[in-house]
Amino acid sequence: MAPQREWFEKDYYKVLGVADTATQKEITRAYRKLARDTHPDRNAGKEDRFKDVSAAYDVIGDPAKRKEYDEVRKLGPVGAGFPGSGGGAGGSPFAGGSFRVEDLGDLGDIFGGLFGRGNAGATRGRPGPSRGAGPQRGADLEAELHLSFADAVNGVTTTVNLTSEAPCVTCHGSGAAPGTSPVVCPQCGGRGVLDDNQGLFSFSAPCTRCGGRGVVVETPCPTCAGTGSQHRQREVKVRIPPGVDDGKRIRVKGRGGPGRNGGPPGDLYVVVRTAPHPIFGRQGKDITLATPVTFPEASLGADISVPTLNGGPVTLRLPPGTRSGRTLRVKGHGVPDSTGRAGDLLVTVEVAVPAKLSPAERKAIEELAAVTTESPRAHLRTA
Repeated sequence: MAPQREWFEKDYYKVLGVADTATQKEITRAYRKLARDTHPDRNAGKEDRFKDVSAAYDVIGDPAKRKEYDEVRKLGPVGAGFPGSGGGAGGSPFAGGSFRVEDLGDLGDIFGGLFGRGNAGATRGRPGPSRGAGPQRGADLEAELHLSFADAVNGVTTTVNLTSEAPCVTCHGSGAAPGTSPVVCPQCGGRGVLDDNQGLFSFSAPCTRCGGRGVVVETPCPTCAGTGSQHRQREVKVRIPPGVDDGKRIRVKGRGGPGRNGGPPGDLYVVVRTAPHPIFGRQGKDITLATPVTFPEASLGADISVPTLNGGPVTLRLPPGTRSGRTLRVKGHGVPDSTGRAGDLLVTVEVAVPAKLSPAERKAIEELAAVTTESPRAHLRTA
């Protein structure tokens, strides 16, 4: 990819608030936080800041582009001398009139793309074909999706509503009014750039007539005024897999911001937020449930009925002497994974103590207390 002129002028590391030695993970983490904090749908008036953050991540978030950008930054701002040049004949790399772009090694490719050199044979006064601004990928967007507990466990196909830049519904992104089409730019001949011959190099800049697109819209679309995009509400269909965790980011490819100059759209990242369930909980692939039991059921053992998230109740056998707080497992009634295999239902037993007793209950408990000889607190006694 040919570097953009903005690469010389903007410090993308500073935009994202990271050091130029930051790892790719640190850059991604910084971008995600800033994208949330500056997204126009949630923070009015921060559209420009969001665009700067997205542009910075589009470059240094890509290892290949970042490598080129770091090389460009070593050269300094546009118009400045090369590193090590003193501005005079002795310090200039052009001293003696013998200098070739390819002598710069990898940087020669950068200069070639920036200044219009399309091949190694470009010579003074006869520059090679230069490249235009080129297609630019659209920005990645992020939206939240609130799901019920059951939908997060079972998976669901639903829609996400968001307001963002999107291809115009009237011209479908061309910018031209219905029945017309963009035409080749008469100023740049469709190249998207204009060359400024400085002698040794031919500096290339985006065409001022077409903005680097190579085409112009003579009859603008009445809906988008020729921009090809509009800020509007839209619905995006998204499939949520079974067993998705709260906070999980689902990528929907190609449903982000529209690309520019014929570039591809960005991606949409859907952040899942799961509502709690009134009686069920979750631990990974297992579903949890707390169920009360009576003292006789816990002491003597019993078969009790417990609900499940999907389907009817199941029968759980309590062994005699079940202690309060014990967890029993019901196989296959948990969260399914991508293969269809489900986790388990974990049932925690809680012995219920009645707040009020009938005369018959009181008499029975008093008789039990009278015949009880072993204290459950015996182990707490000290010598």
